[in-house]
Amino acid sequence: MGTHQQLQTHAMTPKAKQQFDPKVFLAKVGKGKTHADYRKNHKVFSQGDAAEAVLYIQKGKVKITVVSKQGKEAVVAVLGVGDFFGEGCMAGQSLRMSNATAMSDCSIVRLEKLHAIRILHDERAFSELFLRYMLSRNIRIEEDLVDQLFNSSEKRLARVLLLLAKFGKEGKPELVIPKISEETLAELVGVTPVKVGALMNKFRKLGFIGDNGGLEVHSSLLNIVLHD
Repeated sequence: MGTHQQLQTHAMTPKAKQQFDPKVFLAKVGKGKTHADYRKNHKVFSQGDAAEAVLYIQKGKVKITVVSKQGKEAVVAVLGVGDFFGEGCMAGQSLRMSNATAMSDCSIVRLEKLHAIRILHDERAFSELFLRYMLSRNIRIEEDLVDQLFNSSEKRLARVLLLLAKFGKEGKPELVIPKISEETLAELVGVTPVKVGALMNKFRKLGFIGDNGGLEVHSSLLNIVLHD
């Protein structure tokens, strides 16, 4: 093959498809994808709102709550960086079944439902990221149930604090997390705020937690969870 023909063949060769990076994709705005900042205590969405998008947390923490017909509110989950929420819209939910509230200043990406479905179909890397998250959350729900059924309130509180600090997840733990009310912790643990207050004081005296511009969670708290 002559040099001229080689150049022609090279010119006709299509460029290799650029590798899709889900984290880069989520960091940029674009078609079907927007970004918004929320101040602490600001509602991201409310129970009963139209469910039209999946959301992804880039910064901060979000509290998921439900309110009964009698007006009683319960905390379902506390989510952080790298977590998705509101994905029920992709399973046929037309209305939000819970409230989502920023617990600290947050940066959140909003993926419109149809766009999210298309990306899941078209981009394997994104579908794998999303599937890993959903599976890990399912495991977390099962662990929460076992925790409530078999573990003491002390162990349950220690586990909640460690999860909030991201111990056991990829990357470095968040040794200092935004302060969280005893009422919220009580709902997550399934005890009264008074009980949570007593246990938190115990953890402080033992050096398991501290106050350093937020709630400081030490790795020594693992001793409570691992102790039989």
